[in-house]
Amino acid sequence: MGYTLSEIAAHVGGELFGDPEYPISSLGSLDYAGEEQLSFLSNPKFASKLTLCNAGAVLLRNPADARNVRNAIVVNNPYLAYSQVTVLFKHQEQGWSSRIHSTAVIHETAQVDSAASIGPNVTIGAFSVIGARCIIGPGSVIGEHVRLGHDSRLASNVTIYDQVKIGERCILHSGSIIGADGFGFAPNDGKWNKIHQLGSVLIGNDVEIGANTTVDCGAIENTVIGNGVKIDNLVQIAHNVVIGDNSAIAGCVGIAGSSTIGEKCTIAGGAGLAGHITLADNVHVTAMSLVTRSIDTPGSYSSGTALDSTPKWRKSAARLRRIENMAAQISKLEKQVNTLLTKG
Repeated sequence: MGYTLSEIAAHVGGELFGDPEYPISSLGSLDYAGEEQLSFLSNPKFASKLTLCNAGAVLLRNPADARNVRNAIVVNNPYLAYSQVTVLFKHQEQGWSSRIHSTAVIHETAQVDSAASIGPNVTIGAFSVIGARCIIGPGSVIGEHVRLGHDSRLASNVTIYDQVKIGERCILHSGSIIGADGFGFAPNDGKWNKIHQLGSVLIGNDVEIGANTTVDCGAIENTVIGNGVKIDNLVQIAHNVVIGDNSAIAGCVGIAGSSTIGEKCTIAGGAGLAGHITLADNVHVTAMSLVTRSIDTPGSYSSGTALDSTPKWRKSAARLRRIENMAAQISKLEKQVNTLLTKG
C-alpha cells in the first residue's frame, strides 16, 4: 500500500515536479531513502546531499533543487509538509476498527461510542464517557467519571484517574499517568500528614503526552493543560500547574506545583521550574536550566555554566565559590580609589 506523488502533493498543497503516478510506499531520510520512499530537505545547508540521494521524491523549498532529484514536491515549509505526510503513513501502518475486545471490563454505567475501539484487558469505570473513534490500547485503565473526547488515542498501559477530562484528538503514550495525587504533605512533629488532593486534571484538544509522563491532579483547583500542548517523555507536572495553549515541553522536565506557563512557550530537556512562578507567553527556556523566579518578558532564558574540560570547569567553580569575597575586595578598592581622587 502507498500513495502516488499526485496524492501526496495534493495533501500538502505542494507543486509537483516529476511523475504524478510515481508510487511512494514509505518515508526515509535523505541519506538512506530508497526508490519508493519520500524524503525532505528542510535545512538548505544539506542541499549538497540531494545529488547522492536515492529517494523516489523529496519535499523541497527551492524549485531549483528539483533538478537534482528523481521527483520533487515544492512547498513553503518542507518540515511542516513532512509532518503532514507522516499522518498518512501512520494511519496506513496502524489501521483502525471499531470493536470492544472480549477481555475489556466496562462498567454498565459507562458510555462507549459505537465507533470506539477498546483493546484487550482495558477497564473503564462508572459513568465515564468515551467519544467516537477513540482507541484505547491494551491494559489501559480509565477511572470513574472520566471524559475522553472523540478521535483521541490511548496507547497500551495508560492510566487515567477519576474525574479527569481529556479533549478531542489527544494522544497519550504508554505509561503516562494522568490524575495521580500531587505531592502534598503537612509537617506534624517530625512526621508528615497527607493532604488529600481534591482537584482533577483538565486537558484540552490536540494535546500529546509522552511515555511515562505524569500529570498530577490539583490540590483543590484543577491542573490544566491547554489546547495544542505537546509534552515529551518522562516529564513531571505537579498539582495545580497551568500550561497555556500550544506550549511544548521536552523530556525530563520537572514543573513544581502551582506554576503557570503561558501560551507558545518552549521548555527544553532537563529544565526545572520552581513552584508558584509564572512564565509569560512566548518564553523559551533552554536545556538544563533552573527557573526559580517568574519571567514576565518574552524571550529566551538560560541558567547554569557552559560545558568545558573538567580541569577548566573545576577552576571556574572554585572562582565562583570565592565570588563574594572578590566582590567585597572590589568594593573596598573602589572606596580607596574614590578617596584618593577626592584628595587629589
